[in-house]
Amino acid sequence: MHSAEHLLNQTMVRFFDCGRCFSSHIEKKKSKCDYHFDRPLSDDEIARVQDKVNDVVLSDMRVGEEFMPRDAAEKRFNLDRLPEEAGDRVRIIRIGDYDACPCIGPHVKSTKEIGGFRITSSSFEDGVLRIRFKLES
Repeated sequence: MHSAEHLLNQTMVRFFDCGRCFSSHIEKKKSKCDYHFDRPLSDDEIARVQDKVNDVVLSDMRVGEEFMPRDAAEKRFNLDRLPEEAGDRVRIIRIGDYDACPCIGPHVKSTKEIGGFRITSSSFEDGVLRIRFKLES
């Protein structure tokens, strides 16, 4: 589910230049991501995002990790959502050439392990776009 969140975030960045989610709740059965946004997504946009994430999943990209000193990571990544206890060495999750992001969560070794990605709903209120999603095997 963490790997799927990374793919959703990068897809939102690429399609809408909105930045990664500022809040998320990742669970085994269903998850959500909140984005600073200016409007709800249309049905076509939701389908386009879902299709792109699934295309990346099916491309069987390698998911790997690397570690870098916190000061170097701060220059390349936003560490706002990384907990303090992450320490002085920051773990970066790389998904092929599609995404790289600091993360402390568990990840698959290849995107094909993620399974089908489905946006179950989205909502917009007070400048926050919430996307709810789940994975299907």
